[in-house]
Amino acid sequence: MRSSDQRYNGYNNGNLDKARSLRKNMTAQEKRLWYDFLKAYPIRFYRQRPIDRYIPDFYSSTAKLAIELDGDQHGEDLAREYDRVRTERLQAFGLEVLRFANEEVDRSFESVCHLINKTVKHRLLILGDSEAVQKLEALEKTWDVYSD
Repeated sequence: MRSSDQRYNGYNNGNLDKARSLRKNMTAQEKRLWYDFLKAYPIRFYRQRPIDRYIPDFYSSTAKLAIELDGDQHGEDLAREYDRVRTERLQAFGLEVLRFANEEVDRSFESVCHLINKTVKHRLLILGDSEAVQKLEALEKTWDVYSD
C-alpha cells in the first residue's frame, strides 16, 4: 500500500475484464442482494470491484466494506484457507469484510440486510467525517424501505 496516499484502495484495473464477466454472471443470491437491497441503498456499493488480486462480490468505498457471498465450495479446507488469506489481504487495505453463505441470503435475507446496515452504520461512525454523518442520517430516514 502506498504510504503517500491514505485513500489508496488497491483498485486493480488488470482484473477489469474478469470483474465485468462476474457482473454479467451473478449468482441468484448476488442478484437478490444487489437488486433487492444494495442497488438502492443510500451508501453506494459496487458489484465485483477489483481490489488487489481479488474481486469482492460487493464493495463500498464510503464504508470501506467488502461483502462476500460464499457457495458450498467455500466449506472445503483449501477454500477456507484461500478465503482467510483473501480476507486478510482486503483488511490490509483498511476494509472490513463481511461473509455470508448463499444459504443465509436464501433463508434469512432480512437478517443479512440488517447486519449489512448495522455494519455500514458502524463503519461510517468509525470513519466519521461530515459527509459520512450526512449519509448516515439519510440512511436512517430510508431504512424503513429496506425492512419488510
